[in-house]
Amino acid sequence: MTTKRDYYEILSISKDAKDPEIKKAYRKLAMKFHPDKNKEPDAEEKFKEISEAYAVLSDADKRAQYDQFGHAGIDGRYSTEDIFRNADFGGFDDLGDILGNIFGGFGGGFGGGRRANRGPQRGSDLRYDLEIDLKQAAFGDKITINVPRTMNCETCDGTGAKAGTRPSTCSKCGGSGQITHSRRTPFGNFMTTTTCDQCHGKGQIIQTPCPACRGTGMTKKVHKIAVAIPKGTDTGMRMRIGGKGEAGSPGAPAGDLYVVIHVKPHKHFERYGDDIIYEMPITFTQASLGDNVMVPTLHGKVKMNIKAGTQTHSVLRLKGKGMPHLHGHGQGDQLVKVIIQTPIKLNGEQKRLLEEFDKMTGGSAYGKKGNKGVFDKMKDIFSSLFSSRIIPALFLS
Repeated sequence: MTTKRDYYEILSISKDAKDPEIKKAYRKLAMKFHPDKNKEPDAEEKFKEISEAYAVLSDADKRAQYDQFGHAGIDGRYSTEDIFRNADFGGFDDLGDILGNIFGGFGGGFGGGRRANRGPQRGSDLRYDLEIDLKQAAFGDKITINVPRTMNCETCDGTGAKAGTRPSTCSKCGGSGQITHSRRTPFGNFMTTTTCDQCHGKGQIIQTPCPACRGTGMTKKVHKIAVAIPKGTDTGMRMRIGGKGEAGSPGAPAGDLYVVIHVKPHKHFERYGDDIIYEMPITFTQASLGDNVMVPTLHGKVKMNIKAGTQTHSVLRLKGKGMPHLHGHGQGDQLVKVIIQTPIKLNGEQKRLLEEFDKMTGGSAYGKKGNKGVFDKMKDIFSSLFSSRIIPALFLS
């Protein structure tokens, strides 16, 4: 996919530019690259580029999305039609009509009350729902998808006519595809326009249809399309791949393909924004005496220190071990919630040891406040039991 230029850079304005400055910059560039005035090969593409930049930056809501999220905030939220819908091109003479013709017409979405001239129609947009796992969302990936889409028939080049023949102009509408009727009434003459019933609005009649497409000019094929998943992708993100939608009528561009991302739930990790939450089971001994444990993360196993006296459901933070930030540098964190496991089956010796421990603490989980001697004694007993593998056996039975 082609990397888009910054909208502010395209219009050569600052990021704090006001509406009049944006409109003035667009007018100057639009007139310079007007397709009827500028015959350079890339003039039309530049005209489309600056028009898209203006359509976004002249709309308060779209501009806010762009300022916060960049192109991902626009491409992931708006279709081409949405970007230009209600954009104010009304003060630029015929620019609204020119844009309507280039993009295939958006039903008056360019403002100014204009109706796009009849001409080749842009192809429809397509949607593809893509399911990925959490690691693909975190580190990005390149995935090839199979998309069924219509294309101009290669046999007849999209004309619909058999090789060696050509469509003929409809004699009833003269090639306009429309029939205009005039009706006189007591209130004056009324003009009505309807679609030509002979050519069905195409303006041409195919006498000998192409056998490959049966006269439609279109064929359906499955195309392999490469999709680049950016790091930090989340469920609901939409990626626009230009020109990979349905084919347009001859002479018109194809529509766009919108890939909608769905991230599958992970067996152990839970995502919360750019942070990852993981529940880590530890033993009573580890919580009491402290320990260094290896914690699984999306980035591999990481050593984490559990301090002596750690309580169950305590949350420890592993900096930078979460999801990459989609719209900037850096990464989220991994939040490790420690869960102390309680032994279920105890033999007689194990019960006696725990009862002795309970008596030393005065029957309280915390002991008596300030009784340093008791806690030192507890530590010695736990160290002794831990080294002799008596206490760990409680959690293996």
